[in-house]
Amino acid sequence: MRKKGLALAAIALSLSMAASAQKLKTISQKETTRLVRTLSADAMQGRGSFTPGIDKAADFISGEFKRIGLAPLAGDNDFLQSFTVYRLAPGTKAAKLSGQELPADRFFAYTMQEKLSWQPDASRKVVTIGENDNFRAVLGPLLKGSQDALVLVNPKHEKAFNGFKNRAEQGTTTTSLGKGPSLAFVLTDQPTAPDFELSVTNKVTQQELKNVAGMLEGKRKDEVVVFSGHYDHIGIGAPLDGDSISNGADDDASGTSAMIMLAEYYKKQRKPERTLIFVAFTAEEIGGYGSRYFSEQLDPNKIVAMFNIEMIGKPSKFGPNSAFITGYAKSDMGQLLQKRLQGTAYSLHPDPYPQQNLFYRSDNATLARLGVPAHTISSDQIDTDPYYHTVNDEFETLDMVHLTNMVKAIALASQGIVNGTDTPTRVDTATVE
Repeated sequence: MRKKGLALAAIALSLSMAASAQKLKTISQKETTRLVRTLSADAMQGRGSFTPGIDKAADFISGEFKRIGLAPLAGDNDFLQSFTVYRLAPGTKAAKLSGQELPADRFFAYTMQEKLSWQPDASRKVVTIGENDNFRAVLGPLLKGSQDALVLVNPKHEKAFNGFKNRAEQGTTTTSLGKGPSLAFVLTDQPTAPDFELSVTNKVTQQELKNVAGMLEGKRKDEVVVFSGHYDHIGIGAPLDGDSISNGADDDASGTSAMIMLAEYYKKQRKPERTLIFVAFTAEEIGGYGSRYFSEQLDPNKIVAMFNIEMIGKPSKFGPNSAFITGYAKSDMGQLLQKRLQGTAYSLHPDPYPQQNLFYRSDNATLARLGVPAHTISSDQIDTDPYYHTVNDEFETLDMVHLTNMVKAIALASQGIVNGTDTPTRVDTATVE
């Protein structure tokens, strides 16, 4: 009797796998190629935030959602989820230390204020980054904190000081003026500076950013599964061998294309048990503003899982048809996905690059901090990738067979969560930075 039961189970599994294989035929290399080529073309100008190129990409993705037959999110009239941010560009600055004017290259301010004026104040918080201190280790808590501070940086850290200064003076983006700490950095060997004076004026402009989001309403309207990828990249930079466009084919035209393919895959099936949201995030490269805004529009307690897809255009260190999952230990979502792939040609693994902090470097982090089992699926060998954030991240560098198979792998792995039979554990917010 037991043998008969096992035989029937084997037949059922075989039939299920055959049915899945038939459905996966909707995910074709031809279609994946069309999407990635379009999003990474020179015409998209590297999809830099606040550029005509990213607007063109948003229109293309919106058109794909319409073609597939997705619906806008509840309350929206179209697929463009627009919001406003403030861009602060350096205007004027002046500073005195011990009554002497500081040269412009020896100080800078990091602030979300339009104007900042400091007079000598012995009670002001002063942080010293000494000769033997770790610049980044001291900087991190200051940026995450809420207290204004004067930061005195020993000249030994001049390279790190100049690196952060250059980034700060390229301008910053915020969703609300006046938010966060104001920090003044001075390159000096002085241990204290009670007589420090500072005057800073920023030029402020309001600019629009757009996520592109659509949905397939499921039988369970209050249980949501999110599939995402970021469609922005770093735009146009200094020419290298005559090429100045950072096309972002792998980062992240590959993930965005996968998300679109999955939308079409699920649209062609029967109505899903859970509601599915497909979203292309903006502004990941400049601070994750798209995913932050998106997270504020939904109740995170209703989001069952998030499949964020990032850089799947080349085989992983585990070989072709494999990828890894960031933050693997934060929930049991990875285990659930692996079980769904048993007996297939595909495999998913824990993140092999914990030192790269990848769990916090993509759009999954925002929802994970709210308790959502939100993970990024990637196959990039980030520790050795010579094309990352360069003009050479071109379509021609991708392995389209692998990329297409990764879309199929995610389609198979996600079935249990989509149909309501698998529910991953929540992320313990106390364990998330």
